[in-house]
Amino acid sequence: MQSLGIDIGTSGIRTAVVSPNGEVVSMARVEQLEQDPESINADLWWEATRACLVRQIEKLISEGREPAEIGHICVDGTSGTMVLTDGDLRPVSRALMYNSKGFEEEARRIAAVAPDPHIARGSGSALARALRLANEASQPRFLMHQADFIAARLTRQGGFSDVMNALKTGVEPETGRWPEWIVSLLPDGLLPKTLQLGELLGPLRDDLARDLGLSANVRVYAGTTDSVAAFLAAAPLEPGVAVTSLGSTLAIKMLASKRVDAPSLGLYSHRVGASWLVGGASNTGGRVLRHFFDDAELVELSRQIDTSFETGLDYYPLVEPGERFPVNDPSLAPRLSPRPESDVLFLQGIFEGIAKIEARCYQVISEAGGGRPTRILSAGGSARNRKFAEIRARYLGLMPEIADQTEAAIGVARVPLMKLSPADDA
Repeated sequence: MQSLGIDIGTSGIRTAVVSPNGEVVSMARVEQLEQDPESINADLWWEATRACLVRQIEKLISEGREPAEIGHICVDGTSGTMVLTDGDLRPVSRALMYNSKGFEEEARRIAAVAPDPHIARGSGSALARALRLANEASQPRFLMHQADFIAARLTRQGGFSDVMNALKTGVEPETGRWPEWIVSLLPDGLLPKTLQLGELLGPLRDDLARDLGLSANVRVYAGTTDSVAAFLAAAPLEPGVAVTSLGSTLAIKMLASKRVDAPSLGLYSHRVGASWLVGGASNTGGRVLRHFFDDAELVELSRQIDTSFETGLDYYPLVEPGERFPVNDPSLAPRLSPRPESDVLFLQGIFEGIAKIEARCYQVISEAGGGRPTRILSAGGSARNRKFAEIRARYLGLMPEIADQTEAAIGVARVPLMKLSPADDA
C-alpha cells in the first residue's frame, strides 16, 4: 500500500504520496490561510489541510493513479505549536506558534517545580505556552500540538500525541510518560497520551475517506515534528548519518545508538525505533546572510571567494542577541566586526563563522557521548553553494553532501513503512 504524508508548515501545507518502498509518487501544496498572528484559529489549519488533500487526490487522478492504493497517513507539524480543544475537537483557545514567547509568569511557575536544567523551562518553552492557553481557555478537554490537531480531525479522536511533538512540552521520550510535576501544573486529563513514532492512532474517518475517494481501510499513524520529518526524507537510518539544515537557522540532527541530552547546551534526543536522533538548532544561518545580501549578491560574491585561505575574521554570525545551540545563552551577542572593505571577504567571514558553529555542534554531540558523524547530508537554501561547502568541509573534516530529498512531507509519508513502533522493535 502507498503512504500519504501531511506536512503542516508555517506558510503552507504539503502532501506527498510515496510507494511501498518509499519512492515519491506525487506531491501537492496549498498556502496556509491568512491569520492574525495574535489570534490564530486552528480550524484554518484544518481547512487548508483538507484543501491540500483534495488537491493531492485530484493530482493523483490526473496522473492516472488510483487514490484507493493509499493505505497509510502520517502527519508532521511545527514543534511546540499548540491549541486547546473541547471534547468535540473544536478549538476553545487561540493557537500559539512554536516561536511565541514572553510567558514570564508561566516560566516562574515551571521553575518552582521543574528540574534544572530541563527542556520545558523558560518563558519561551512549549510548556509555558500550554500553561498560558490553559489559563485563557474555558473548559478545555485536550491539549494538542499542531500535528495532533490534524491527526485528531483525520481520526475523530482526541487525547493523543507523539513523543516527538510532546518532547519540548516536557514528556519523557523513552517512556512517553508525563512527569508528575508537569501533571500538577495543568488541569486534570488535559495532557495527551503519547505514542512512539509510527504507532497506530486509528482508522481514517469513514466520511472523509468517502469524500476523498480513499479506501475504508486507511490507517493513521503517530507522526513527528517538521524537522525530524525532514531528516527522514534526507537520510538513511544508519548510525552516524547526520543532516545539517541550512535554512533561516542552522539545525543539526544525527542518528546515534544512545540517547544524549544536555538541555543546558540546547541538545536533546528523539527516539527513532531502537535508535536516537540527537540534535539542536542554532540561531545562525540564512537569516544572517539575507540580512546583509540579496540572492543575486550571494551568488556573485560566492563566485569570487578563494577558499584556499582563511580570512581570520572571528565571527559569530547572529542577527540579534541570543543563541540556543551549541551554547544556550539568550543574551549571547552577535560578533560581526570588524567588517572588511571587501564584501567578498565579509561574506567569506560569515560563511566561516557559520561553519565553525556547525562543527562545534557536532563536537558537542561527540563530547556528550553521541559519537562523530560519518556522513553529513545538507538541506536548505545554502546547501548547494559550492564555496560554502568547501569552507564547511575544512572545519567539519569531511565534505558535506547534498540530500536528494528534503521535504518533510516525504519523510513523514515514509514513517508507516519504516516499522519503527515498539512492537516492531521487539
